[in-house]
Amino acid sequence: MSDDYTDSERIEHDEHHLRLRNMVLEDYDDVAAIMDQVYPDMDGAWSREQFAAQINRFPEGQICIEDNGRVVAGVITLIVDYGRFGDKHTYEEITGGGFLTTHDPNGDVLYGVDIFVDPNYRAMRLGRRLYDARKELCRSLNLRGIVAGGRIPGYAKYADQISPEEYIELVKRREVHDPILSFQLANDFHVRRIITDYLPSDRDSHAYATLVQWNNIFYEPKEQPLISRRKAVVRVGTVQWQMRPMSSVDELIDQAEFFVDALAGYNADFALFPEFFNGPLLSLFNQEYPAEAIRGMAQYTEEIVDEMTRLAVAYNINIIAGSMPVYQDQGLYNVSYLCRRDGTTDKQYKLHITPDERAYWGVRGGNELNVFETDIGKIGILVCYDAEFPELPRILNQKGARILFVPYWVDTQTGYLRVRRCAQARAIENECYVAITGSVGNLPKVENIDIQYSQSAVFSPADFAFPHDAIVAETTPNTEMTLIVDLDLDKLTEIRNEGSVRNYKDRRLDLYRIQWLGRD
Repeated sequence: MSDDYTDSERIEHDEHHLRLRNMVLEDYDDVAAIMDQVYPDMDGAWSREQFAAQINRFPEGQICIEDNGRVVAGVITLIVDYGRFGDKHTYEEITGGGFLTTHDPNGDVLYGVDIFVDPNYRAMRLGRRLYDARKELCRSLNLRGIVAGGRIPGYAKYADQISPEEYIELVKRREVHDPILSFQLANDFHVRRIITDYLPSDRDSHAYATLVQWNNIFYEPKEQPLISRRKAVVRVGTVQWQMRPMSSVDELIDQAEFFVDALAGYNADFALFPEFFNGPLLSLFNQEYPAEAIRGMAQYTEEIVDEMTRLAVAYNINIIAGSMPVYQDQGLYNVSYLCRRDGTTDKQYKLHITPDERAYWGVRGGNELNVFETDIGKIGILVCYDAEFPELPRILNQKGARILFVPYWVDTQTGYLRVRRCAQARAIENECYVAITGSVGNLPKVENIDIQYSQSAVFSPADFAFPHDAIVAETTPNTEMTLIVDLDLDKLTEIRNEGSVRNYKDRRLDLYRIQWLGRD
């Protein structure tokens, strides 16, 4: 159970040839030599018979690192049905006296029996490599997690002053360093409880041990449906829409169908259209009265939603139909519609209304913020200006949305950069994907929506699993085109639990919180 130390006899780097592999019976002499050094006061090495039993019962779980053919570090593991033992077990019981007679191939937990590193190699961080290998084994076997009884040898210095509970708390707060527990905590294990009389021969730990656990975030229940499984990789398409004069709804739908067909041809799961993508229909109304013109255009919204829903079903693709004006109860709203490929629809009202929308058109803000269930999981929609308010995406994220769609309409690069920068920040803050798209071109003689600026993009969190600049992809500015990207949802799970930083996990909820006060 020796892990990563700093004081060591160093060996020149260019002499090493390290290799990670499974142990074999012929490795016993190397393993015994290391264990005799590491555990001189705890009966030293396993017997040859115990080692043979470990290899024979679970060969995949016995992993070592060799250097130029000699084993210099290793781990011993087994699989157990953890419910059979529970938290109050001893080392002798759960390891079957070192013979791993308790190994159960149908169990649910990988149990860490031992980890050892040649003292001459402790500065090379081999313990971390072995921990990573053990995690990978756990994932590949689809086990719930790793559990181990960890020694706390540093407690010997404090046993006459504080309780083991107090000692562990000091280690967790980095006030005290324990050679084993500190390393386990640094490798994403957490302490479940203290075990007494775990290993009576462990005098340094006073026979106490920490029951530590690492959770496999990719664990899937054994029984999975053969169909209707949610996808881990989602294909998203955005439409950078050219504003052009149109004379009818049919013409608008023909243009929209062209892009839906194109994205569906690449098996996209989503098609995102811009805010007010139906703006060309404004040209059908008197431009001397912009407020009346947009209310006139609102009469087509229901028909357009019906047609977009038809396209979603016909082309087997979920469509976020940008946004359109809705006039109801003597109020004008800016509403985005989700047209699912199963034929159902939902809508998200724009909550924050820009001064321009309010002054020219008299648009009012909605009062509900929704998370939408889809066949690939939960998503959220933020219409343009809403993306510039960080509270909204945080609430959506807390409710499980993993992809945020932001249809926007802006007329200048300055306005675009506001949306873009905020969308990028939302992806990093909430460890999610954010897709944005808008319109390009111009609409001569159409009041208040005459010029456009856009560069569609999809953003990711900023960590090693994602693009170095946190931009999954982006379009050419001010050019009509589509953007198609694959988004790996498992990477979001990974970063939230094992990322370099963990924005969602590390929130100080003891100091602050975001509370929704609206009507939903």
